[in-house]
Amino acid sequence: MPETTPKGLTRLAFGGDYNPEQWPESVWQEDVRLMREAGVTMVSAGIFSWALLEPSRGTYDFGWLDRLLDLLHENGIRVDLGTPTVVPPVWFYREHPEALPLAADGTRYEFGSRGAICHSNADYRAAAANITTKLAERYAGHPVLAMWHVHNEYGVPVSACYCDSCAAHFRRWLQTTYGTVEGVNEAWGTAFWGQRYTDFAQINPPRTTPTVGNPAQALDYRRFADATMRENFVAERDILHRLTPGVPVTTNFMTALSQCDSVDYWAWGREVDIVTNDHYLITDGRRTHVNLAMAADLTRSVAGGAPWILLEHSTSGVNWQPRNPAKAPGQMARNSLAHVARGSEGAMFFQWRQSRRGAEKFHSAMVPHGGTDTRVWREVVELGAHLDSLSTIRGTRTRADVAVLWDWNSWWAQTLDWRPSEDHDPRERADAFYEALWDRHLTVDFAHPEADLSAYPLVVVPALYLMTEAAGANLRRYVENGGTLVVSYFSGIVDEHDAVHEGAYPGALRDVLGLTVEEFSPLLKGDSVRVDGVEGAEDVELTGDVWTEFVVPRGAETVWTYADGLTAGRPAVTRHRLGEGTAWYVSTRLDAHGLDALLGRAAEDAGIAPRDGLAHDVEVVRRDGESGSYLFAINHSPSDAKVPLEAHGTELLTGERAAGRLEVPAGAVRVVRLDG
Repeated sequence: MPETTPKGLTRLAFGGDYNPEQWPESVWQEDVRLMREAGVTMVSAGIFSWALLEPSRGTYDFGWLDRLLDLLHENGIRVDLGTPTVVPPVWFYREHPEALPLAADGTRYEFGSRGAICHSNADYRAAAANITTKLAERYAGHPVLAMWHVHNEYGVPVSACYCDSCAAHFRRWLQTTYGTVEGVNEAWGTAFWGQRYTDFAQINPPRTTPTVGNPAQALDYRRFADATMRENFVAERDILHRLTPGVPVTTNFMTALSQCDSVDYWAWGREVDIVTNDHYLITDGRRTHVNLAMAADLTRSVAGGAPWILLEHSTSGVNWQPRNPAKAPGQMARNSLAHVARGSEGAMFFQWRQSRRGAEKFHSAMVPHGGTDTRVWREVVELGAHLDSLSTIRGTRTRADVAVLWDWNSWWAQTLDWRPSEDHDPRERADAFYEALWDRHLTVDFAHPEADLSAYPLVVVPALYLMTEAAGANLRRYVENGGTLVVSYFSGIVDEHDAVHEGAYPGALRDVLGLTVEEFSPLLKGDSVRVDGVEGAEDVELTGDVWTEFVVPRGAETVWTYADGLTAGRPAVTRHRLGEGTAWYVSTRLDAHGLDALLGRAAEDAGIAPRDGLAHDVEVVRRDGESGSYLFAINHSPSDAKVPLEAHGTELLTGERAAGRLEVPAGAVRVVRLDG
């Protein structure tokens, strides 16, 4: 079995992307001195170095990397060594211009950025395998090697290519997937608009068409593009496993829904030895600490609940958003430790030393342009000490309260053209439901719709337009066996081929919800509806926008009704008792107040008690394992807070004893190792 922790790393991972090739070697000694001062335990290296390692075809220069790895080893710093296959050298592209990806409209991308790769191109695959093999052969026995880092951020910025090589590869993928061209015709519904094929050779990628193309074809092409990238990862991984047994292999994910929408991370999580993630705050007006928690929970879930590693985030501002504010004092540590609370075995950054040249020279770093006489550097050193004091949490697991179902295939299908309303955004619903759970101080696991859900008293479905029959049956069993389910509108509508389930909406969920939907009735932009409670919910009036439906109960009871609009008098929120459990359905887009009321009622059904005594924007998460139980209390608010403790313990960042109620200053983090 491959190793699932970085080889030789005995503390939490702390460090960042190290790109010393941007600097004269005279700077390297200063770098490692500062790394030791900051408590750095691991750096990532070589990720963008192909042009230096192989300056021309078949000519290699490993001398500089030899010296670098030796220097890091001498100073006790482990290395996450990259295969530089995200950035083929210019000589490769000049020899193989067809390896540059082709956009759907026929535009050929040019060299000069990163990730400009046709993943079906045979010459790229051969060159990537070659440089990976050379690196593995050279450094297989190097004592500094902690793990391998294949490629970089697959799916960003280009996931799909539409060239002739991809067309041929796509046809092979279809033949493997469906067996016959008739299987493709059936899956894609090609009888519509006369799109029937009689031979695989007739099928091309979904290139630009005069109007909307075949949605099932477009969905399959997203699956194909994702699978093709994964094939290339697996090819490099297998080389590394063969030549460096015992060294784990990873690639850095970007699980946040705000940062990558082209990768099915459920599938990728099964292929890496260690799940790692990159996360950057999106300054779009949302509460960034909630988005951070959501990304961390999603990453841990992709890892199957096992510990993972935050491989990149920023010390302060980034450089690629329209506006890039600095982090407030203390925010870097707060962000870092929030990831650790939710399962990360450390906190690493992009990058170690801030670049003077290139596209990311204004992206913050551990060593900023201003050097060590800066707030950022002082906070980096302090964070290193904090992480060192938390080393005993390694191997523990985060304890979750509820599950949220998410599926990248459904997201892809939902975002295709010609849906009932462009204002319905599955990511927005996922964010909104997650935030409502976060505000109730509930820790979330994400789960695939077909996963075992028996461990969760409450399961929430914020947006699952695509749902297989197997997933629908899974949710029915979950409720019948005593679970509480909450489903939001426009879920369960189509199968895995984007075909509407036979019969009335919401096909795969009709039975478990105890209702049918006669018709969708999306609202015009800016319109809203009032939603009134019936018996037992009269005191709560809700507001919905974007979406309404004509719901017909078929066993479900009505809890709230539409008070106005086209659906006035019809059920808006229903509750269905099935077997030992309960299924809730909400047919409009509720605001934060409405979601809190809905989830409060569902939590009662699930037997989840309110988390009393916790202030708004105070995050409390627990990790448990052989080394003990650890309570993380993170205060994102501007006021001091008190957190009730269920047991006495020792606060690890200050060394103080804690009992009864834990004092958490404004903007601070406290971590208590509980007694017993």
